[in-house]
Amino acid sequence: MPPRSTPTARQQRLGNELRKLREQSGMSAQQAAALLGVDRTRIPHIESGRFGISAERVRTLAFNYGCPDTGLVDLLAATAQERDRGWWEEHRGLLPPGLLDIAELEFHASELHTAVTTHIPGLLQTEEHARAVFDTADPPLPGPDLRARVALRLRRQEILDRDRPTLYEAVIHEAALRMQFGGPKVARAQLEYILARSERDTVTVRVIPFTAGGFPGAGQSFTYVAAPVPQLDTVQLDSSHGSTLLDADMQLRRYRGLLERLRGLALPEPESRAFIHALAQDL
Repeated sequence: MPPRSTPTARQQRLGNELRKLREQSGMSAQQAAALLGVDRTRIPHIESGRFGISAERVRTLAFNYGCPDTGLVDLLAATAQERDRGWWEEHRGLLPPGLLDIAELEFHASELHTAVTTHIPGLLQTEEHARAVFDTADPPLPGPDLRARVALRLRRQEILDRDRPTLYEAVIHEAALRMQFGGPKVARAQLEYILARSERDTVTVRVIPFTAGGFPGAGQSFTYVAAPVPQLDTVQLDSSHGSTLLDADMQLRRYRGLLERLRGLALPEPESRAFIHALAQDL
């Protein structure tokens, strides 16, 4: 089987975790290749995500690497065993791979924690709001591309509606709530949509008001993607140049701490809903 030309972020993460386990064991790539009975060049390809690996071989490597974390090994093996193409693959070749990586990360996450300052989180956007946001792109997006991005954003929201919905927390700054993308009518409908979503047991929305003053990470939006085991957590950063994914231990600790500080500045849930309701009534 030829190597993958563009492995997904999830495939790259599997390879990266196998590399970390190998390096922690002190084993060389050549020694790892001997365990599997493959050419020594195969291991770097596996660790970069360019070649797949079976669940059985993941377990073989993890055992010989001396990994004691059975939960981590089970999840890595399950990731290796995935063969079904996710719904986001329908958009491959039509949209940037980074957008599809986000959809894939969200689909497999056990929890999502988002902190935003100038935009409504994508998982809480109405169709009209999303279209208005993409309408501001510079340079302007072609019609088919704009429609595809809106469709992807709305489809991503299905993780909040499935039989076992993903737990979702959004910490939103007042500045984001006051941005009137699409005009007052669209903005009011957007606020009402957030309120409706926040009534669900699996969705938490809290607001950081202007009166909270300055805070760490101001101007930065990020999502903490929690996996079933914390070693596979990911932080997704948004910027005008696209999405950046972080998974180093130090980076994960930093953003967990930042999220806690932002929670400390945000209003409690009931007060946050009242705050959003008042903003909607003013429009």
